[in-house]
Amino acid sequence: MAKIIEISRIEKNRNSIHAVVESTFSVFVSAGKKHIQIDTYGTEQRQVKNQPSQKIQFDKDFAVQLIDILKKEFNL
Repeated sequence: MAKIIEISRIEKNRNSIHAVVESTFSVFVSAGKKHIQIDTYGTEQRQVKNQPSQKIQFDKDFAVQLIDILKKEFNL
């Protein structure tokens, strides 16, 4: 699990596309701030089914950073 508050770009020599998995998101308020949590559930071969394998949380401040990155990288 992780709450992301800042992100920076790095260059990698090798990248690959990962397996497609199920994901969900939830919205909650903590300490007066709205947060989004994205959960991914792993592949069908995973031993424990329907249990999140990763959880990522972020608030509005990080969402603004992410939106800026998406707009720039995908020419939105």
